[in-house]
Amino acid sequence: MSGLTEEIRFHETGAVVRLTPEHKLIISLIEAGTRVVDLGCGEGDLLLALKIMKGVRAEGIELSNACIQACVAKGLFSVQHGDLDEGLADYPDKSVDYVISTNTIQVLHRPMVLIREMARVGKRCIVSFPNFAHWPVRLQLLLKGRMPKTSKLPYEWYETLNIHLTTISDFRDFCRKAGLKVLREIPLRTSANGTYAQVGFLPNLRADAAIFILEAAMSQPTTPESGNITRLSS
Repeated sequence: MSGLTEEIRFHETGAVVRLTPEHKLIISLIEAGTRVVDLGCGEGDLLLALKIMKGVRAEGIELSNACIQACVAKGLFSVQHGDLDEGLADYPDKSVDYVISTNTIQVLHRPMVLIREMARVGKRCIVSFPNFAHWPVRLQLLLKGRMPKTSKLPYEWYETLNIHLTTISDFRDFCRKAGLKVLREIPLRTSANGTYAQVGFLPNLRADAAIFILEAAMSQPTTPESGNITRLSS
């Protein structure tokens, strides 16, 4: 999670969560009372906020045992241990209303496997990621010739978990190749105080992050085997 978080307290429950600007927008996109699975849910801040604010059936998949323990401490008992690179074989086709991946897709070894599995399992998929084509990133590469560091990408290249950084334009093409339909594309400019603004003009240059809402381009399901997932036609 990037450093752009805001601490929010729910007075009716006493719960405290730390939400990124992307989290806040994603919450506004989720319908109340739906089934939601957050992939790479971390310590469960987004899931807990969705549970309190939208009354969702909140589930998560997380690799870190420490994060799972933090989720349980928040009362999120439907978070299971799992490696997202292995797919989502435990979930039947179209069994979830929303499958969410926030700043997770770029840390996976096999993002194509996961994005297709998300479309198989979910009626809607919501994916957020940092935009590597944001102008400060380009400027640092141009002027300094070094791997850039920004508020969205704060780590040194040898410490970062990001192994498949992408841009808004590249991710749009990635979705097409995966056989997914882009329902909505939301480029964002985020700030240190936790606020955000949607970017309309030159989004691949001016947005530091993006949220995509996706669905499978065809009604027929893919197979759940992580190694041989059928490609959907565009």
